[in-house]
Amino acid sequence: MSVVLLETAPDGVATVTLNRPEIGNAYNGAMLEALIDGLERLAAAPGLRALVLRGAGKHFQAGADINWLAAATRDPPGRNYAASVATTKAMQLLNEFPHPTIAVIHGACFGGGAGLACCVDVALATPAARFGITEVRVGVAPTPISTHMVNAIGLRQTRRYALTGEAFDAAEALRIGLVHEVVAAEAVEARLAAILEAIRRGAPGAVALTKRSFLAANGLTLDAGAIATLAREGAAQRETAEAREGTDAFRARRDPPWFRRAPQPC
Repeated sequence: MSVVLLETAPDGVATVTLNRPEIGNAYNGAMLEALIDGLERLAAAPGLRALVLRGAGKHFQAGADINWLAAATRDPPGRNYAASVATTKAMQLLNEFPHPTIAVIHGACFGGGAGLACCVDVALATPAARFGITEVRVGVAPTPISTHMVNAIGLRQTRRYALTGEAFDAAEALRIGLVHEVVAAEAVEARLAAILEAIRRGAPGAVALTKRSFLAANGLTLDAGAIATLAREGAAQRETAEAREGTDAFRARRDPPWFRRAPQPC
């Protein structure tokens, strides 16, 4: 079974489903490669009107596969950098996809999952969804998603949540603009259908040009140099002792060495 499922309906709506439900759709190298390939093929497909991004099982996307991430901290620099490029490229392709994109978010949406939410045109979340930009807690940096986070929720909110790694709920995600709507689980498919109907009422060429112009005119696209810079920064942090210790601590379910609990008042 593919780790990314692609389906295109006769009405021109493509569905991309992240498909590692046994580990919360956490991404690894294989998922990134499949996502990049799928987005590139769909971007070139004739007659497409919209793309819907989903996660299989109980969660939307729980961030990086910690075992894959831990291995990356010990990879040779070239391989580690290539993994960082793949993460950055997948986000860029989704952000710059030529047709409207919609994410349907449920369950966990952490790290790269939050990055994906920032790269779509419309983000819907169910009330029980949980969010976080949690990379620093395992000693790595969220550079591949940094520009998209700032574009979506602003520098003020990105600074807070990327530096603290705090988890937050769907109501807070709505307040800061990470998602557009919070919709009851039983109503989310009807709301999705209504948004897709609205998209179909727009002329395809005009919709595509509007999206392309908004991104390009406001400096929200990434060129090869920007991708290389973001990837290089992320790869460099993954090569540190902090990253190795942080991912090891997470897998062992223990506190990382840099965390010291505050003394309790007498």
